[in-house]
Amino acid sequence: MNPYKQLPIYGDAIIHAYSGQNMGDIDPHIFAVAEEAYKQMARNNKNQSIIVSGESGAGKTVSARYVMRYFATVSKSSSNTHVEDKVLASNPITEAVGNAKTARNDNSSRFGKYTEISFDERNQIIGANMRTYLLEKSRVVFQSENERNYHIFYQLCASAQQPEFKHLKLGSAEEFNYTRMGGSTVIEGVDDRAAMVETQKTFALLGFKEAFQMDIFKMLAAVLHLGNVQIAAVGHETASVTEDDRHLKVFCELLDLETGKVAQWLCNRKIITTSETVVKPMTRSQAVNARDALAKKIYAHLFDFIVEKINKALQFSGKQHTFIGVLDIYGFETFDVNSFEQFCINYANEKLQQQFNLHVFKLEQEEYMKENIPWTLIDFYDNQPVIDLIEAKMGILDLLDEECSLPHGTDENWLQKLYNNFVDKNTLFEKPRMSNTSFIIQHFADKVEYKCEGFLEKNRDTVYDTLVEILRTSKFHLLANFFQENPVPSSLFGSTITVKSAKQVIKPNNKHFRTTVGNKFRRSLYLLMETLNMTTPHYVRCIKPNDEKLSFEFNAKRIVQQLRACGVLETIRINAQSYPSRWTYIEFYSRYGILMTKQEISFSDKKEDSNQYQFGKTKIFFRAGQVAYLEKLRLDKLRQGCVVIQKHIRGWLQRKKFLRERRAALIIQQYFRGQQTVRKAITAVALKEAWAAIIIQKYCRGYLVRNLYQLIRVATITIQAYTRGFLARRRYRKMLEEHKAVILQKHARAWLARHRFQNIRRFVLNIQLTYRVQRLQKKLEDQNRESHGLVEKLTSLATLRASDMEKIQKLELELERAAAHRQNYEEKGKRYKTTVEEKLAKLQKHNSELEIQKEQIQLKLQEKTEELKEKMDDLTKQLFDDVQKEEQQRILLEKSFELKTQDYEKQIRSLKGEIQALKDEKMQLQHQLEEEHITSGGLKGELARLNKQAKTISELEKEIELLQMQKINVEKHVQSQKREMREKMSEITKQLLESYEIEDVRSRLSVEDLEHLNEDGELWFAYEGLKKATRVLESHFQSQKDYYEKEIEALNFKVLHLSQEINHLQKFFREENDINESIRHEVTRLTSENMMIPDLKQQISELEKQKQNLEIHLNEQSEKMRGKLEESSNQFNHSHEEEGTQRKTIEVQNEIYTEEKEKLISKIQEMQEVSEHLKKQFETESEVKSSFLQEASRLTVENRDLEEELDMKDRVIKKLQDQIKTLTKAIEKASDVHLSPGPKKYLGMLEYKREDEAKLIQNLILDLKPRGVVVNMIPGLPAHILFMCVRYADSLNDADMLKSLMNSSINGIKQVVMDHLEDFEMLSFWLSNTCHFLNCLKQYSGEEEFMKHNSPHQNKNCLSNFDLSEYRQILSDVAIRIYHQFIIVMENNIQPIIVPGMLEYESLQGISGLKPTGFRKRSSSIDDTDAYTMTSVLQQLSYFYSTMCQNGLYPELARQAVKQLFFLIGAVTLNSLFLRKDMCSCRKGMQIRCNISYLEEWLKDKNLQNSLAKETLEPLSQAAWLLQVKKTTESDAKEICERCTSLSAVQIIKILNSYTPIDDFEKRVTPSFVRKVQALLKSREDSSQLMLDTKYLFQVTFPFIPSLHALEMIQIPSSFKLGFLHRL
Repeated sequence: MNPYKQLPIYGDAIIHAYSGQNMGDIDPHIFAVAEEAYKQMARNNKNQSIIVSGESGAGKTVSARYVMRYFATVSKSSSNTHVEDKVLASNPITEAVGNAKTARNDNSSRFGKYTEISFDERNQIIGANMRTYLLEKSRVVFQSENERNYHIFYQLCASAQQPEFKHLKLGSAEEFNYTRMGGSTVIEGVDDRAAMVETQKTFALLGFKEAFQMDIFKMLAAVLHLGNVQIAAVGHETASVTEDDRHLKVFCELLDLETGKVAQWLCNRKIITTSETVVKPMTRSQAVNARDALAKKIYAHLFDFIVEKINKALQFSGKQHTFIGVLDIYGFETFDVNSFEQFCINYANEKLQQQFNLHVFKLEQEEYMKENIPWTLIDFYDNQPVIDLIEAKMGILDLLDEECSLPHGTDENWLQKLYNNFVDKNTLFEKPRMSNTSFIIQHFADKVEYKCEGFLEKNRDTVYDTLVEILRTSKFHLLANFFQENPVPSSLFGSTITVKSAKQVIKPNNKHFRTTVGNKFRRSLYLLMETLNMTTPHYVRCIKPNDEKLSFEFNAKRIVQQLRACGVLETIRINAQSYPSRWTYIEFYSRYGILMTKQEISFSDKKEDSNQYQFGKTKIFFRAGQVAYLEKLRLDKLRQGCVVIQKHIRGWLQRKKFLRERRAALIIQQYFRGQQTVRKAITAVALKEAWAAIIIQKYCRGYLVRNLYQLIRVATITIQAYTRGFLARRRYRKMLEEHKAVILQKHARAWLARHRFQNIRRFVLNIQLTYRVQRLQKKLEDQNRESHGLVEKLTSLATLRASDMEKIQKLELELERAAAHRQNYEEKGKRYKTTVEEKLAKLQKHNSELEIQKEQIQLKLQEKTEELKEKMDDLTKQLFDDVQKEEQQRILLEKSFELKTQDYEKQIRSLKGEIQALKDEKMQLQHQLEEEHITSGGLKGELARLNKQAKTISELEKEIELLQMQKINVEKHVQSQKREMREKMSEITKQLLESYEIEDVRSRLSVEDLEHLNEDGELWFAYEGLKKATRVLESHFQSQKDYYEKEIEALNFKVLHLSQEINHLQKFFREENDINESIRHEVTRLTSENMMIPDLKQQISELEKQKQNLEIHLNEQSEKMRGKLEESSNQFNHSHEEEGTQRKTIEVQNEIYTEEKEKLISKIQEMQEVSEHLKKQFETESEVKSSFLQEASRLTVENRDLEEELDMKDRVIKKLQDQIKTLTKAIEKASDVHLSPGPKKYLGMLEYKREDEAKLIQNLILDLKPRGVVVNMIPGLPAHILFMCVRYADSLNDADMLKSLMNSSINGIKQVVMDHLEDFEMLSFWLSNTCHFLNCLKQYSGEEEFMKHNSPHQNKNCLSNFDLSEYRQILSDVAIRIYHQFIIVMENNIQPIIVPGMLEYESLQGISGLKPTGFRKRSSSIDDTDAYTMTSVLQQLSYFYSTMCQNGLYPELARQAVKQLFFLIGAVTLNSLFLRKDMCSCRKGMQIRCNISYLEEWLKDKNLQNSLAKETLEPLSQAAWLLQVKKTTESDAKEICERCTSLSAVQIIKILNSYTPIDDFEKRVTPSFVRKVQALLKSREDSSQLMLDTKYLFQVTFPFIPSLHALEMIQIPSSFKLGFLHRL
C-alpha cells in the first residue's frame, strides 16, 4: 500500500533482516516477496518473475525499484565490475526519460518495462536486459491540465544556466509550449536540478561519456525549441514559417539542419504521381500536426536508443544460469479524456489479469482435478471475453488496422464500424447516450469511456517523407542514424516504422504492409506472456489508499474495490483451501528422505492427513507452511549430522594428538631411564680406563692422519708449482708480445698524430690570427663608445620623452577629429535609415493596397478561366519580386553603411592602439627612470655601508688606491711600449711576410682594407703586419691588467673574510656574556627563593667551579686564537712581499682582537665580583638558618610545596648545566671558526625548495603507509613535519609559497582519503594527522586562547606574518568529512556481525528453544559460512579501538567514535527485533541482556565509561527488560510505562504484539493488556516512527589539545624519503 510518504523501512538493515527468512516468519514486506523469488531460484534452479501491478499512483515503480535494490544487495558480486550498481543506475535514467507527472501520480510510468536480472551458478548478478512497451509519445506534445511532460525536459530547463548547457539556449520550463501546457511545471518536494545531477551521475556510472550525454541533451533541447516554432496561417489553406524564427534557428543549429528546407517542408507536403511531383501547401492545423509528429518521432527514436545503450552497458560475457524478471508496467488508467494510449494500457492490464487468473485459478484447479485431489471449485471473474473483444478476429484492433489501411479512413468511420459490430451484440461494449464520438468498454477494474479522436493517427504513427529526408541528411550523426532507410531496430519492441524514400520513382503503395502501433503492441504482449508463463510468477499488488494522494489516509471502500477488481479476495479464498507447495514423489524423496530411518522407508503404508497434505497421482501436495516446517526439520537433521561428524573428526584429531604426545613421552622416558641406569652402572675406574683408551686412540689416529696429510700436501705443492710456472711463462710471453706491439703502435700513431696536428695547427693559426684581429679591433671601438654611453643615453631619453609628448598631443587632436567625423557619419546614417524606413512603409502600404485589390479581383473573377488565374499569379509574383528587390536594396545599403562604420571603427581602434602603445612606452620610460632612482638609492645605501666599513679598513683602501696608481703607471708604460713597437713596424713586417704568402694574407683582408692600398703594395702589407703585432702585445698587456685586478679582488675578499671572523668572534663572546648573565640571574633567584634548602650551596659552588674552569678555558682559547692569528698574519706577509701596505691593516685587526680580549677579561672580572657577592650571601644564609629552625613546626605544610619547587629548580639547574656543556663545546670549536660554524640551535623549521613541493606531498602524504609510521614514532609526525614547512614559508614572508603549500597539503589529504575510502587504517591515520595539523595551526597561531598552555619557547615559534584562520576552517571541514567516512567504514564492517552476534548467537547456551534462526545460510541450500558470535563483535570493536590508539587519534575523538558504534549496534539490533517475532521471547531477552553486559565490560576494560556509549544502548536494554518482565496485571502495565522511557509508544506496542512464547512456561500477551498499556501511553508525545534511524550521526567536536613535542627536537626518519628537507 502506498503511504504517500517516505518511511525508513527500506534500508540495508531491513534487507539483511529479511535475507534468508521464510515467507510469513516476518511481517509482510516487498523484501519478503523478493526473498521468496530469490530463494526459489537458488533452490530449484528455475527462472522467476515478479509482476508488480496496480492502478496508476499505487506505487508500482517504487516497488520495482526496491525489488531490484534487494537483489543487488543480497547477491553482490565479488568482482570489481560493479554490475549491481549499473543495474540500479538504469532506473533513474529510464524514469527521467519515461516517467511524468499525471493527475493521479507524480512519477507515473508512461511505458512498460520488463527487466531480466541474470544470475550465474553462484546466484550472483552478472548482468541485466530491459524490454520496453508502448511509450506514450503523445505526452511529448500534449499534456492535460495539472500534468507535466517527461521529467528530463524539466531537469534540462532547471539546469539551463549551468555552463555546460548554455549552448542549448534553454530557459525556464514556462517558456516552452511542450512543458507549460499542463500548467504545472513544478512537483512539490522535487528538485529538478538535483535530479539532473543524479541523471548525469547514472549516465557516467553506466559508462556513457560526456560527449554522448551532450548529444542526447542536444536532441531533447531541439525538441523543446521545435515546439516553440511559430506557424502562421496565410489565408485559409496555407501556412508559413519564417526563417528568422529564433527557435527554428536554434533547432536547426542543434541538429545541423538547413533552416530554409525545414521552414519550407513544415508547411508543405510532396505528392508523387505517375507523371509529376506536386507540392501541396498545408493548413495551419496540418502544419502544427506535422511539427508535433516530428517531435514525437524524434523523442521515440531517442528513447529506444537510450534503452539500447543501457542494455549494451548491462551485457555480460558469461553464461546465464537463471534470471529473475521484474515487470513494472503502467497500471489501469481512467481519466476524463481517454485516448489510444489509455486503451493500450488497459489492454495490457487485461492480459496481465488474465495471466494472473490462469496461474492462480485455472491451472491450480485443473491440476487438482488431474491429480484426483478433493476440491470444491471456486468462482472467479474471467476476463477472456474482454480480451476477445479487443484482439480477436474482427475485434477492435483489427477494425482499427483495417481503417488505417484505407486511404481516406477517419476516426468517425472506424467508430461507426464499432457501433455496427458490437452495440447490442456484446454486453462489454456500450455506446454513450450523450456522445457520438466515444465508446465504453467494461474492463475487469471499471468501465472506461474512450474518445475516438486521434486513434487512427496514433496507430499509424507516420511522419511526412520530406521531413524524414531532411533529418536523414543531417550532419548530426546520431539523428541521421535514427532515420536511415533500413534501420536496425534499437530494441525488440521499439515503435519504429519503415520510412519511404523521396526519390522521383514510383513505388507500390506499402500501407498494407506497414506495421501499426497496435499490432506491434499486441505482438510484444504475446511475447511477454510467453516469458511470464515460462517462469514462476510472484505477484505484488499495489493498492492506493485514497485518490487525493494524502499520507496515511485510508479509504476502505476504495481499497475493497481495488482488491475485488484484482481478484485478491478470490486469491485469499483459494490460498486458504489450496495446497501451494507440491513435489513429485522422486523430488520429495531425494530432498526429504534423510528425515526417515531405514525401517520407516521399508513401510509401505501412507500416513493420511488431509488438513496438512494430500497424495496425488504423481505429486504430493502440501498446505501453506508445511514445506517450511519440513525445511526446518531437514536443516535440524543436517545440523545434527554435522555435529556428529564434527564430534567424530575432532575426537579422532584429539586422539591422534594424544597418541603422538604419548609416544613422545615414552621415548623421552626411555632415554631418561637409560641415562640413569648408565650413570648407576659406570664406576670411577671404568671411566678412567675409558678416558685413557680414548686419549691413546686420539694420538694414534692423529699420527696416521698427519702422515697422510703431509703426503698429499707435498704432491699438491709439486703439481701447483709446475702448473703455476707453466702458466706464468705463457703469460709472460703473451705480455712481451703485447708490449712490443704497443711500442710499434705508439710510434706509428705518434707519427700520424704529429702529421695531423701540424696540418691542423697551420690551419688554426691562420683562423686565430684573423679572428683575434677582428676581436681586438671591436674591443677598442667598444671601449671608446663606453665613455660617452651614459651621456648619450640620458640625452636620448630626454629627447624621446619630448618627442613622445608631442606625438601624444598630435594623436589626441587626430582622435578628436576622428570622433567628430564619426558623429557626422552616424547622423548621415540615421537620416538615411529614416528615409529607407519611410520608403519601406510606403511600399508596405502599397503592398497592402495591392493585396486588397487582389482579394476583390478574386471574388469577382471566380467564374473566369484558369488562364486569368495564372496571369494574376504572375502579377502577384512580380509584385513580390519587386518587394524582395526593394528589400534586397535596403539590405545592401544597410550592409554598405555597416561596412563604412566598421572601417571607421577600425581606424579609431588603430589610433587608440597607437596611443596605447605610446602610453606604454611612456610608462616603460617612467619605470626605467624609477629603476634608475632605485639603483641610485641602492648605490647610496651601499656607499653608506661602505663608509661605515671604511672607518675600519681605511688603510686598506689607501693601499688599493696605490695599486690602482701602479696599474695606471703600468698602462702608461704599456702605451709607451706601443709607440716604440710602432717604430719597429718595418722589421716585424719583413718577418711576417717571410712566414706567410701574400695571397693568403690578401684572402684574410676585407674589402675596406683593400680600398686603402696605395700604389706600393709592400708598404701596406708591412703596415698591416705591424698592426697585428701591436694587437698581440695589447692582448698580452690586457691579460696582465686582468691579473692585477684579480689580485686586488682577492685581497679585498681576504679583508672581508677577516672582518667576518672578527664579527663572528664578537657575537660568540656576546653569547658567552649573555649565558653568564643568565647563570647569575638564575643563581640569585634560586638563592632568594630557596634559602631554607642547604643543598643549593653545593650546586652553586659547583656552578662557580664550572665558571672558573670556563674562564680558564676562555683565556687559553683566546691565547690560542691570538697565536693563530699572528701565524696567519705572518704567512700572509711572507706570501705577499710586494704588498707591504697590507701589514698595517693586519696589525690594526690584531689591535682590534686585543681590545676585544681586554673587554672579555673585564667582563670575566665582573663575573668574579658577582660570585664573591654570592658567597657573602651564602655566609649570611647560615646566620639566618637558626631563626628559620624555630619556625619549622609552622612551615611543615609549606615544605612539601617547596620540595616540589626544588624538583623544578633541579630541572632548571640541569638545563643550565647542559647549556654550560654546550658552551664549552662551542668554545672548543671556536678555535677553528673560519672552518666550522658555532653550535647548531634548531629553529623548528624545515627548509625546502619550491620545486620540491610536489615531491614533499607525494612522499609525505600520498605514498606514506600508516603501518610504518605508527611504530616507535610520535603521533601526528607527518602533521608536525608539514607545520614545520609552513613555519619556514611564513618566516620567508612568501604568501604564494605558503598558499601553494597549504592548498597542496589539503588536496593531498583529500586525494589519499578518496583513494582509500574503504581502508580503515588509512582513514584513522589521516583523521589523526589532520586533527594534529589543525591543532598545530591553532597552537602556534599567536591567538591568546590557544597560547595558554604553551611554554615560553613554544610561544616564540608562533607564526609571525600570516593569519591561517581560513585554512583552519577548511581543514576542519576536511576532518569532518574524513570522520564521517571513517564512521561509515566502521559501520559497514560491523553491521553484518551485529544481528548474528547480538540476537542469534546463544551466549547463554541451552536457554533458547530449538527453533533455528539466522541468515540465508540456514534457510536455503546456498553456500555456508562461519556464523558470527558475540566474541566477533567484541573482537571487531577491539580492533577498531586499538587501531585508533596506534594511529594517535585523540582520546576524545575515539570516545565519540565508540559512542557512534554502540548506537549503531543498539539501533540495528532493535530494528531486527521489531521485525522478527521469533526473537521476541523472554529467553531471548535474557540473551540480549547478557550481550549488553559484555559490551559494558568491554567499555570498562578500555576505560571508556565517560564516552556516553552505554546510554545509547538504553533503548535495547529496556526492550530486553520488556521481554523478560511479567505482562499480566495493571501494575505491570504501569511499571512498563514508567521504566521504558527510551522506547516510543509505537515500539512498546510492537514488542508486546510480537511477543511469541517458546514453551508452555511462557504465555502470549493478551489484547486487553496491550490496550491497557496503549491507554497509559496516550499522554506521551514522542515519535511515531517504529524503526530507529541507523544512519543518524552524532555531532562531532574536535578537541583542542596542544602538542607537548618541541618542534626543535623533531627529526625526520629516513623511511619518509624526505632528504631534500633541511632543519634550520
